[in-house]
Amino acid sequence: MRLGVIPWVGGERPSEGELRRRLEEEGYAVFCWSDAPDAHYESHAHDHDESIWIVAGAMSFGVDGRILSLRAGDRLMLPAGTIHTADAGGEGATYLIGER
Repeated sequence: MRLGVIPWVGGERPSEGELRRRLEEEGYAVFCWSDAPDAHYESHAHDHDESIWIVAGAMSFGVDGRILSLRAGDRLMLPAGTIHTADAGGEGATYLIGER
């Protein structure tokens, strides 16, 4: 897996159920998480690959001195061991986390 943002292109944003189905088909264990407005996570890393798919709201991830901003429909590919921060937008965020 390579670090990257996959922006949502197309018309209507997919439903949570559709995004969950796609992640599960790719072999991810999936759960839904919600953050309050302006929630902040300090620098950390995970021991597994993650694919984070924004269902509603917005999130920004700080990685290697860059800010990766995602809105509903956008997807983050986050390889194991990647040190990052995370910040929910002003309206909070709901997202699916796929782990493998």
